[in-house]
Amino acid sequence: MNLVAEVVIRKNNLKSLSHILTLVKKDLLLEIRQQYSFYGILLYIGATIFVLFVTMNEPETKVWNGLFWVVQLFICINAVAKSFLQESKGRILYFYSIVNPRDFVLAKLLFNSLFMLLMSLLSLFLFTLFMGNPIQKAGQFIGLVLLGGWGLSLIFTFLAAIAAKAQQNAAIMAILGFPIIIPQLLLLSKLSNSVFSFSTSIALPTVLLILALNILVIFLATILFPFLWKD
Repeated sequence: MNLVAEVVIRKNNLKSLSHILTLVKKDLLLEIRQQYSFYGILLYIGATIFVLFVTMNEPETKVWNGLFWVVQLFICINAVAKSFLQESKGRILYFYSIVNPRDFVLAKLLFNSLFMLLMSLLSLFLFTLFMGNPIQKAGQFIGLVLLGGWGLSLIFTFLAAIAAKAQQNAAIMAILGFPIIIPQLLLLSKLSNSVFSFSTSIALPTVLLILALNILVIFLATILFPFLWKD
C-alpha cells in the first residue's frame, strides 16, 4: 500500500509540474505577443534612470542605494502587479475547470519571479552605467538584487491575486502592500549598505530572514489562493 501511495503521489507531482510549466509557457507567449507591455516596462526603467542621471549625476552611496531600491519597487509594481488583473473572468473560469488552483498560483509566482529577476539585472546595469558604480562587493550586491527582486515579485503577485477578486483593485493593493513591502525594503536597503565598503560585511541572519519571508509568502499563496479561487 505504501508503494502504491508513493507511485500515486509521484504521478500527481509530475502532473502538477507539467501544469505549472504549461501555464508559465502560456504567460511567456502572452508577453511575446503583447510586446507593448514589455517595452513599456523597458521604457519606464530607461526613462526613470535617465531622469535621475540628469538631475543628480552621480549621487553619494546612501542616496544611490535608496534610489535604486525605490526604482526596484516601482519596476515590480509595473511588471508584476498586472499578472492577475489582466486575466478575464472567462479565462479564469476556464482555468478553474482544468487546473488545480495551487498549480495556477505557483505558475504565476514562478513566471513573475523570473521576469522580475531579468528586470532587476537590467535596472542594475543601467543604474551603474548612468549613475556611477560605488559598489565595492559586486557579487554580493548582485545576490541581494536577485533576492530582493524575487521577494518583491512574490509579494506583489500574491497581492495581485487578492486584488483581482476585489472591486477596488488599486486601493486593496495599496492598503495591503504598504505594511508588507516596507519592512522588506528596509531590510534590503540596510543589507546593501554594507556592499559599498570592504570594512563591513553582510549580516547573514538578515539574509536568512528575507529568504524565510519569501518562502513564507509562497506557502501563504498556496494555502490561501484556493479559497480565493472558489469565489
